[in-house]
Amino acid sequence: MLTIRNETQADRQAVEEITRRAFYNIYAPGCVEHYLVHIMRDHPDFIPALDLVAELDGQVIGNVMYTKATLTGGDGAVKEILTFGPVSIAPEHQRKGYGGQLLKHSFQRAAELGWDTVVIFGSPANYVGLGFKSCRRFNVCLEGGRFPSAMLVKELREGALDGQSWVYRDSPVMAIDQEAARRYDDTLEPMEKEYRPSQEEFYIMSHSSVAED
Repeated sequence: MLTIRNETQADRQAVEEITRRAFYNIYAPGCVEHYLVHIMRDHPDFIPALDLVAELDGQVIGNVMYTKATLTGGDGAVKEILTFGPVSIAPEHQRKGYGGQLLKHSFQRAAELGWDTVVIFGSPANYVGLGFKSCRRFNVCLEGGRFPSAMLVKELREGALDGQSWVYRDSPVMAIDQEAARRYDDTLEPMEKEYRPSQEEFYIMSHSSVAED
């Protein structure tokens, strides 16, 4: 049985190791996501109540972390929303439904805390089954008016985004210093950096946009 609970201080090393193993060589040779986990907890946009781990038979096998983000409406009003990431499941436990259970639990927790919208960047194939839709459906764009194919939106309360156009901005913590991330990775147990086809898939998805209807 999977147990989902808040992360504790004692979980931190395991969470970083799981994140590193889950992301290494997926989007680029090596990865930076474990460094983001390392620095995120000390940022003011980090939300401890939504820092969750998945535990199987007493062992932590996955985690999800949330930060604040914003949507600016056409009238200039700023709305605080959520984004999550990294979300990780240890490679040996992937494709067993644990990631979906963890995220669904986090959505329920977020709604209970009063949040009504989540915006993420990810592969639609991984997230539409969890209720995410194209940002174009909700008229949520980046500055400059672009609607990235990988930018996905989920309303935790139906109608939360009705009737406006929105510009999305994520937390400054997401602007990762690549050199600092490399230096941090170099302090850890060596893993082989290599090219994988998933890296080209990520490049294509992350640089494409949804056209107007």
